[in-house]
Amino acid sequence: MFDRHLFDHFDWLLFAIMVCLVVTGVVTIYSATHSMSQHIYHKEIYLILFCTLVFLAVIVVNYSLLDRFAYLIFGASILLLVIALLYGRSIGGAQRWISLGFASFQPSEFSKLALIIALAKYFSSKRVSPKGLKFRELLPPLLILSVPFVLITRQPDLGTALVLFLIFSSMVLIVRVRTRVLFGILLSSIPMIPIAWGSLKDYQKERLLSFIDPSMDPLGSGYHILQSKIAIGSGGILGKGFTKGTQGKLMFLPEHHTDFIFSILAEEWGLVGSMIVILLFMALIFRGFDIARKSKDRFGFLLAFGISAMFFWHVVINLGMVSGLLPVVGIPLPFLSYGGSFLLTSFVAVALLVNIRMRMFIF
Repeated sequence: MFDRHLFDHFDWLLFAIMVCLVVTGVVTIYSATHSMSQHIYHKEIYLILFCTLVFLAVIVVNYSLLDRFAYLIFGASILLLVIALLYGRSIGGAQRWISLGFASFQPSEFSKLALIIALAKYFSSKRVSPKGLKFRELLPPLLILSVPFVLITRQPDLGTALVLFLIFSSMVLIVRVRTRVLFGILLSSIPMIPIAWGSLKDYQKERLLSFIDPSMDPLGSGYHILQSKIAIGSGGILGKGFTKGTQGKLMFLPEHHTDFIFSILAEEWGLVGSMIVILLFMALIFRGFDIARKSKDRFGFLLAFGISAMFFWHVVINLGMVSGLLPVVGIPLPFLSYGGSFLLTSFVAVALLVNIRMRMFIF
């Protein structure tokens, strides 16, 4: 039964940060798409209302139940990935979506949380030596990672697979791994680079080459990066003003309401607006790490840490991508990019952080 006193410890600061980011996302999506025939921002508002209901449901249920059903949740996420790969809806050459008739969703987005929960379960039940994990102790979590990693790369979705690997690496490092094991893994990975390059699709290779020199194909694979940098640079200090940006309005920048939403924000609100949003993300991530540090059990610590790492890598990769510092790999910006699957995943992730903090005072 739910204890009403838990709301005495509700994390209003974390909730306020999330609300600020969500409002910023809606406003920016409106600015980027209001001139289009379809009013996408209407759908975003409906998605937010649904996600809010899910958020409230998640904070009510004790997060310790995830420890009990961790592998079942992970297995369900794998099943959804298999269904998407075999029977999913294909868009732009990628088979990532499962259609429900009235809506479609990407199970790969939910697999991020499922991986975090499964790894938190494994590491919290494993007694780790002060020296760190041995190689054979890394084999089970490596197997946990490899199944969704392979399925997602087959879709293909290189960006999400990369995020899964980075979440895994972050959680392994916080648990601690022996130095010689770490160096052994790094050295053994070097010969795999040519194999990995050969397994990439042609358009993925073009994106990586365009990252090195976008001008080599300014109207093709380098177009996203060049237009994004133009949008960010043209914003100046204070920006051009709300709905006054040209990159989104004139459709110069592809995917301007999804993966490249920050470019639109930077053009319209400039350096000042961009820094405020970045500070909000930093506050969200550091709050998550603080909740992990203060959690009352090891499972809660690892769960909160993994969620914070997920947000960290999404923000770093997306901002690096739109500014030309990293290759374009299709990673959305939490709460700002349009898209229901990752928006719901982000709401659930913050709800779990709030859940952990609410119960850290209950024994």
